Amino acid sequence: MALKKKPTTGMKDILPKEMEIRDYVIRQIKETYKTYGFQSIETPCVEHIENLNSKQGGENEKLIFKILKRGQKLKLETAETEADLVDSGLRYDLTVPLSRYYANNVNELPSPFKALQMGNVWRADRPQRGRFRQFMQCDIDILGEPTYLAEIELILATTTLLGKLDFKNFTIRINNRKMLKGMAKYCGFPEESYDDVFIILDKMDKIGMEGVEAELSEAGYSAETVDRCRTLFETVTNDIAGIHYMKETLGDSLENGVAEDLEVIISTVEKLKEADFRISFDPTLVRGMSYYTGPIFEIAMDEFGGSVGGGGRYDEMIGKFTGNDTCACGFSIGFERIVMLLLERDYKVPEAAEKKAYLVDKKASPALMAEVIEKAKTEREQGIQVNISMMKKNKKFQKEQLTAEGYSDITEFFQN
Repeated sequence: MALKKKPTTGMKDILPKEMEIRDYVIRQIKETYKTYGFQSIETPCVEHIENLNSKQGGENEKLIFKILKRGQKLKLETAETEADLVDSGLRYDLTVPLSRYYANNVNELPSPFKALQMGNVWRADRPQRGRFRQFMQCDIDILGEPTYLAEIELILATTTLLGKLDFKNFTIRINNRKMLKGMAKYCGFPEESYDDVFIILDKMDKIGMEGVEAELSEAGYSAETVDRCRTLFETVTNDIAGIHYMKETLGDSLENGVAEDLEVIISTVEKLKEADFRISFDPTLVRGMSYYTGPIFEIAMDEFGGSVGGGGRYDEMIGKFTGNDTCACGFSIGFERIVMLLLERDYKVPEAAEKKAYLVDKKASPALMAEVIEKAKTEREQGIQVNISMMKKNKKFQKEQLTAEGYSDITEFFQN
């Protein structure tokens, strides 16, 4: 049987043109986040299955690539449950591994700790535009900072990065899980149903208020509760005035300080931002992960038609490893979607160095070849990028290819 040359479903080969952009974006990420004090870390791609199935990853826990036990531990003939077969899995995000990492190494880390982590994650998802089963994530997290300074720093760092990549007019949507709980309580939804209600509210941008109202009614909630919910969302605005309205309307149903913190985050980011973007209060923003406990945010980009990143505060996750809650907040950019958008707009990576190409005659002697390589060595030491190739029969086409790759200085070497 012939071997298959195409990647498995949901995976892809990366060609040089895309790789050049990916490498450039990675450099920009590291350089930009470093100026904000973030430190690079790395965690294994394989995690304990108990950690991945901790009921904190929302729908992603249904998409885990699970790994069978190995060697003598794998007993297929006596296995009765999945737990008898599986002991680990590929990580579906970087937040769960980071929490385990921090819990394991906290005594060797500063407080607060500002972490930068980049790496591949895996989800057995349905592939579509901008979504793969293997993809790179890029996260920045601040652990041990209880105030809104963490949210402000994360948003400013991420938006500054996007500005450097020539993205403009995008929107940072922001909400607070405590605001959502306050709204649910005010409307009269039973507390045990909050997560189900939030899942329906999160569809607002896709099915509209009428669709949300219909789903809430179909789920069995009272007409009075659904009507009160509808009135809230039809009246609130996507700005600081909307936050004030929510604070006044929800009253005792809203925890103290939630509205004030949101207002400070929005006004501070607006004042200090370096990139061209909007930040707006979005009371329908939910974020799918159940581990979020406070402010949550997403990057909405018109040219993609959806989110290209998001994050929020998750103050209770690390405590599940240590027994002591640790303040934590993170922001993840959709690396693959950012790269896809740059490719679609035919983005050109700024040339960091002069590029030269040397074409050597096939009849060149060893002495001439050594001379060309020595010349290239000298120029490479000066920071010049030099590509040495043997001259092809169709030299015109070869030179056109090199020019398309950015080699403006092409020199030919012939044997005397």
